[in-house]
Amino acid sequence: MGCSCGTKQGGKTAGCNNNGACETGGCNKMNVFDWLSNMDMPVQERFDVVEVRFKNGRKEFFRNSDKLDIYAGDPVVVEVQNGHHLGHVSLQGELVRLQMKKKNVANDGEIRKIYRVANTRDLEKFEEARKREMPSLHRCREIIRQMRLNMKLSDVEYQADNTKAIFYYSAEERVDFRELIKVLAGEFRVRVEMRQISLRQEAGRLGGIGVCGRELCCSTWLSEFKNVATSAARYQNLSLNPSKLSGQCGRLKCCLNYELETYMHALKDIPDISRPLQTERGDAALQKTDIFRRIMWFGYKDENTWYPIPVSRVNEILRLNQEGKKPATLEINEVAEREPVEVLNSDLMRLDKKFSNKGKGKRRSRNHRRDRNRGSRPGNPSQPPR
Repeated sequence: MGCSCGTKQGGKTAGCNNNGACETGGCNKMNVFDWLSNMDMPVQERFDVVEVRFKNGRKEFFRNSDKLDIYAGDPVVVEVQNGHHLGHVSLQGELVRLQMKKKNVANDGEIRKIYRVANTRDLEKFEEARKREMPSLHRCREIIRQMRLNMKLSDVEYQADNTKAIFYYSAEERVDFRELIKVLAGEFRVRVEMRQISLRQEAGRLGGIGVCGRELCCSTWLSEFKNVATSAARYQNLSLNPSKLSGQCGRLKCCLNYELETYMHALKDIPDISRPLQTERGDAALQKTDIFRRIMWFGYKDENTWYPIPVSRVNEILRLNQEGKKPATLEINEVAEREPVEVLNSDLMRLDKKFSNKGKGKRRSRNHRRDRNRGSRPGNPSQPPR
């Protein structure tokens, strides 16, 4: 997200001209990039409602009825109830119409007007009002402790005309602060408004750095808070550790919902294992699931080894179990029958017999030739003379 003050008009930087070092503390806090700013819109007149940002990203809509020449980042004096306030333009044009439709804000006479572009005197008075905020915050906390009210004061915002102050607080239960308002009005000599905010809104107003190393989403760009349930962590196979799943507000992290839809889509074809898989080797219980690689790890009761099984194979085993059958193991359905030792050694036995018989025949032929040779020698009486 780029700084809205970086919008250029005629080659020059418009807005506060601080190029990201915004003295109002508004840079990189609920900024909106106007991607229609340099496009010619097919409309006769420019939309006259402008979005104005106040302290800590609070935004409201005001009508530019006098057609003032203003740009994103310009300080403007706007009409508020019983006075005026100073804010900075955050968005204008057709995107404001879309924002109003998104937030269900009607384009009617209830929208207050923009008085003028803030001058030097307006900025000086606004800075004087802001200097009262921190001392008022500490003093109000002391009064709350003295009155023993079960509430947490997080921020104070003074109106630019120094006639009204808004005290933001959070509380677990309903708090009766009628007496507190009387004490604060007499202490600070201003009209007091107590506004209760949720813990998520409190974290967004105060800001901070998350465990990811970046600024909190609720303080930079996240404007709507959706319900986050522990089931989002279960679907993503995350450890249900409250200290790791909770954000700085003490509630479940909003980022648990960011990838939930992707996980839900990947889990459609992965079976839900409610009981161990039955095999002839034994029952195998599910240990963990690699959702995107589509591999499920199982382990036998009497072993510490985990076996990676593809989802297709798991579905096949489940089908066999439903039919009352059990595969041999997680990997194969049947074990190949082993041939007996006698059958495996039959070839060797035939070869032994063959060569043994050949050896006997050779010995007989040798003996026969030897006998014949003996009979043919001279002086042998058994051989008649020729």
